[in-house]
Amino acid sequence: MASFSGCDKNNDVTGVSLDKTTLTLNVGKTEMLTATIVPSDATNTRITWNSNKPTTATVENGVVTAVAVGTATITVTTDDGSKTATCIVTVVENDSDKEWVEINGVKWATRNVDMPCTFAANPEDAGMFYQWNRNIGWSSTNPMINSNGGTTWDDSFPNGETWEKANDPSPAGYRVPNKTEIEKLLDADKVTTEWITENAVIGRRFTDKVNGNSIFLPAAGYRSETDGGFRNVGTYGSYWSSSSNQGSVAGYVYGLGFVSNYVGLIDYSNRVAADPVRPVVE
Repeated sequence: MASFSGCDKNNDVTGVSLDKTTLTLNVGKTEMLTATIVPSDATNTRITWNSNKPTTATVENGVVTAVAVGTATITVTTDDGSKTATCIVTVVENDSDKEWVEINGVKWATRNVDMPCTFAANPEDAGMFYQWNRNIGWSSTNPMINSNGGTTWDDSFPNGETWEKANDPSPAGYRVPNKTEIEKLLDADKVTTEWITENAVIGRRFTDKVNGNSIFLPAAGYRSETDGGFRNVGTYGSYWSSSSNQGSVAGYVYGLGFVSNYVGLIDYSNRVAADPVRPVVE
């Protein structure tokens, strides 16, 4: 009678994948990458991890640690070296540690202006509202009070062809952005934007496609030109530029406006309304 000897089944690895192909981390932060071997019952499931730029991001047993600003490629390789998968890691500055980040060549403050020459405490805070070419702030909560302690709304028309330096409420080293700088923030080829909620505040996040830097602008609404009352809080964001539309007989000025399904450069029909200010580095 013939006899047969058994042999061990050897399932070769046919592939490996990662749960993330791109990852953005603040300096000092960590995140776990998970590798999946195919087939799941492969005989040899050993893998090795590697970073092509450990000065930017390191990896150990799938745990990625952000070291310094830049981009690194994390690679997982099967034991026989035949199968690999990669994740591109972008390391950015921690917004809470900096007062500005660079987006498409413009250095934007990470917070709105609050009292003249000061920043709001957090990126999601509205700060104070300002009429165009004026440095008196109006409260973003009721009762209405301005930075000088006044409670009577100023409905006079602010003149000027640009936001003058003497009237700029931005902190030292910053200024109200101009039309060109807002247009660079709106450049869809270089910057992405999304309508999101951060720390229970609705607004828009703008993110540089190359370096991963981002800013959050709360949809803080505005104070009406007629009586200073609140309008569209939580549904609309409007931010001044320092540039006027000099071809407009109505004295329009440019600004950034957004809602949940739209964002763009807009002309303001009345300079008397009060909006938040998000400054840029001088």
